[in-house]
Amino acid sequence: MAIQLDSIRPEERFASGRTLGPTSRRHRYRAARLIIRRVIGAFFSLCAVVVFNFFLFRVVSGDPARSAARNRHLSAEGVAHLREQWGLDKSKWEQFTTYVGHLLHGDLGTTFIGSQPVSSVIRDAFWPTILLVGTSTVLSTIIGTWIGIKGAWERGTPFDRVSNGTSLTLYAMPVFWLGIVLLMLFAGNQVGLGIFPTGGIADADVDTSSPAGWVNVLQHLFLPCLTLTLAYLAQYSLIMRSSMLEEMGQEYLTTARAKGLRDTVVRQRHVVPNALLPAFTLIFLNFGFVISGAVTVEYVFSWHGLGWLTQDAVSALDYNLLQGLFLVFSASVILFNLIADLSLGLLDPRVREV
Repeated sequence: MAIQLDSIRPEERFASGRTLGPTSRRHRYRAARLIIRRVIGAFFSLCAVVVFNFFLFRVVSGDPARSAARNRHLSAEGVAHLREQWGLDKSKWEQFTTYVGHLLHGDLGTTFIGSQPVSSVIRDAFWPTILLVGTSTVLSTIIGTWIGIKGAWERGTPFDRVSNGTSLTLYAMPVFWLGIVLLMLFAGNQVGLGIFPTGGIADADVDTSSPAGWVNVLQHLFLPCLTLTLAYLAQYSLIMRSSMLEEMGQEYLTTARAKGLRDTVVRQRHVVPNALLPAFTLIFLNFGFVISGAVTVEYVFSWHGLGWLTQDAVSALDYNLLQGLFLVFSASVILFNLIADLSLGLLDPRVREV
């Protein structure tokens, strides 16, 4: 007797391998709706950041024109001319509309000190920060995740106790203080070993485009990268360890062992993939903060990236440069948060919206 397709229940059709047309379309519709909602939310977040970013620096005490006048010994007429040139004599609303209009055309304005395009100044400091903070983030992610996996699987062993205590101790240290200690130990000629340079990205007389220049940059990179890597190991190791311990108590692992699977296989195929999901979100969020750099570490090691540039902009009360920097920082966080949110929904069906 022929069986009509409509008489088969959905779960039976799925089990028999037949295509679920309406269900597949419904899943695609839900996924598309989720993506659209997240993108719209990210867009409105960015708009809120633009508004907040503009007015935040307008309420900060201080006048950039007067700050520049102290350096140039300008008269009152000269200060008034600077305020007019920089548009500071207009109302806050006029300044805001001008700022948004320029922003829509991709113009971040010009710096108050030096009159250089903000976009070019940020671009020059962009890659040093990516090199430093990006490298340290990758290293701390890999090493910290491995420590968390091994520590949880060998819970209570000397490795677990030592690694957990060490990572927590390093995380509790102020990152600039840790950088100063490493600088004194390994870079100081009088007190330390003098193995590495004391600061900068490269020596002044070195061509960074040559192989010898690459080695010189790596020598300058080692200490600040080591500082950031050690400081943030605990973020990944503790979350991974906690997630692993939670997964290790699940009943499906008992079933997997009852089937005769070895502990190594159970860990690699079942525990680690599921435990990686919380760490996966943290990794993407931290990559969003890579763009903002590390202000204190870059300052300690004279690493002229975006963190160093932020400190200079704050000291000079350069509103345009600060606005450009904070907009780039906020946009990177929003972007990677969006990527993490969407990727987690694809990797883990349990967190998808229905």
